Amino acid sequence: MSDYRVVNPATGAVESEYLTASDTEIADILARSNAAFAALGRTTLGERMAVLYRVADRYLERVDALAALITREMGKPTAEAVAEIEYVAGIYRYYADQAPTLLADQRLDSDSDGIAFVRKAPIGSLLGIMPWNYPYYQVARFAAPNLLVGNTIILKHAPQCPESALAIERVFRESGLTTDAYLNVFASNDQVAQIIADPRVHGVSVTGSERAGAAVAAVAGANLKKVVLELGGSDAFIVLDTADLPGVVDIAVAARMSNAGQACNAAKRFIVADGLYDEFVERFTAAMAAQTTGDPTDAATSYGPLSSEAAAVGLLAQVEDAVGKGATLQTGGRRLDRPGAFVEATVLTDVTPGMRAYHEELFGPVAVVYRVHDADEAIALANDTTYGLGGVVYHSDPAVAFEVADRLDTGMVWVNAPEGGGPELPFGGTKRSGVGRELGPYGIDEFVNRKLIHVPTTAGAASS
Repeated sequence: MSDYRVVNPATGAVESEYLTASDTEIADILARSNAAFAALGRTTLGERMAVLYRVADRYLERVDALAALITREMGKPTAEAVAEIEYVAGIYRYYADQAPTLLADQRLDSDSDGIAFVRKAPIGSLLGIMPWNYPYYQVARFAAPNLLVGNTIILKHAPQCPESALAIERVFRESGLTTDAYLNVFASNDQVAQIIADPRVHGVSVTGSERAGAAVAAVAGANLKKVVLELGGSDAFIVLDTADLPGVVDIAVAARMSNAGQACNAAKRFIVADGLYDEFVERFTAAMAAQTTGDPTDAATSYGPLSSEAAAVGLLAQVEDAVGKGATLQTGGRRLDRPGAFVEATVLTDVTPGMRAYHEELFGPVAVVYRVHDADEAIALANDTTYGLGGVVYHSDPAVAFEVADRLDTGMVWVNAPEGGGPELPFGGTKRSGVGRELGPYGIDEFVNRKLIHVPTTAGAASS
């Protein structure tokens, strides 16, 4: 049985299977990607920009069909799937729009006799290892800037997303991208290690679990390859003071429940000041209990199934561990009595460091709420994690909110607003949430050769 198959998480049914690549096919892909790098290098920046514009157009032209694929593969509700594709089109357009600025030569001040500047040049073929939770978005934020620069892409997608993986490859091909500049591969873990070790591959980008990132980084490090790692998160949503607690609670629920809670930068830990805690828990619990799950194609569904049976079992084991050790289950905590990987929206309180839910990422519709007495305690609790991806701070005094945000050990913080994003904003974290950045001007700089070029201004300097 192949690892690459569509198992509809709403039904548990296996809908399609695809063969894992043979070693001969892996060798062929490596050779083709390397040859494509030279061909892509002969294109102009304007030509590569035009390809990205066409890619954006095709995503929007095929939005319904592309959305239906990921609803079947990983259970994303139709409206969220459509929104993901619209966001993806915006990423490709952003990099096409901003290309002349992002890739402009940078003049350097120098005391040397001449003109010095840095030019961003491509480095070669790259491997991307992408997850199932945002099948199009995760690929776009890696592929768009790197294809624009002139790097070529070998893309290993999640085993449960073979059809969206093939659809992405088809979009690039039909948009006129240089032949073989983007190649999909259904590789095994052993084959991934072989690809990373191959001297024709010059870098690897992973979005996924901490375990996957560590395994890839070990192979990449042994082979002196650059890595970008976008890994897990346990983001804190801090509420210290607000004149609109009901509104903040609505935002908190949306922040936890988007994509059924299966987002690395979703709010997972809700840290609430003592004076607001009781009302927050009451309102938040009621709102979470009102969330409905079911058929992801039904517009009345609040959130879809978890991505797989294993994901549902693993998440509930974390909940059961916490409750068994004294945590309070405010709502949820059970499977739905129906086929599919459906889990009730769940709220835990009284979680302590001896519980798995305190230290581990909860990748699903489970929220933990903590009580704190002041900002210092909130900051200490928020930073008491191996992760450092994002966070949110609410306080009616913007100066206080900014001070708290500045003291959080994370890669991203949002003040008096829910965690958001945009093609122009860098995405990434600290600690075990990974290294490197994607999106924005920083995302295009990860896999480039910042080549210093010095041109003398006197005749004598040229021959010295």
